[in-house]
Amino acid sequence: MDLSLILVLVIVAIVALAAWYIVQKRKSKALRSRFGPEYDSTVRRHSDRSRAEAELERRVKRVERFEIRPLREHDRDRFAELWRRNQEHFVDDPGAAIQQADNLVCEVMKARGYPMSEFENRAEDLSVDHPHVVRNYRAAHHLAERHSRGDADTEDLRRAFVYYRDLFAELLETKTIREEVKR
Repeated sequence: MDLSLILVLVIVAIVALAAWYIVQKRKSKALRSRFGPEYDSTVRRHSDRSRAEAELERRVKRVERFEIRPLREHDRDRFAELWRRNQEHFVDDPGAAIQQADNLVCEVMKARGYPMSEFENRAEDLSVDHPHVVRNYRAAHHLAERHSRGDADTEDLRRAFVYYRDLFAELLETKTIREEVKR
């Protein structure tokens, strides 16, 4: 083989490898930007960046098939009122208020077009559009499970309620509800 042909093939291979590397870096950067803390959590869980990124891409494709829609104003107001009442109920019965908070989150998800499935599937679906609160959703769910086993105190329940509230407000898609539900 001619030395110049070998040199051209080596250069082409180096350019192709560099292009592949750049594409992979851009893909990783885009996923990290979109998923925020959920990206790092998924990488840790899979112990492999490539598999984690494939998982995140699978989530995006799955959620793209859903017909996620904003709430009608009437529904948003109704859910906000239900949340307000539940928040008032927290003082008297924190455990029941936590259960109701989880139920309200599920009702809003369903009304928005998310399928109701096992908890982890719901959390993964939410991570696509709400990556900054999904970690708190998981924490709230974990605390609610601890409470059901008699292993959570009132402070744990308060934290869980705040986590649910943040997700609830984000699902309602309104800034004013954040102030309203914090009262």
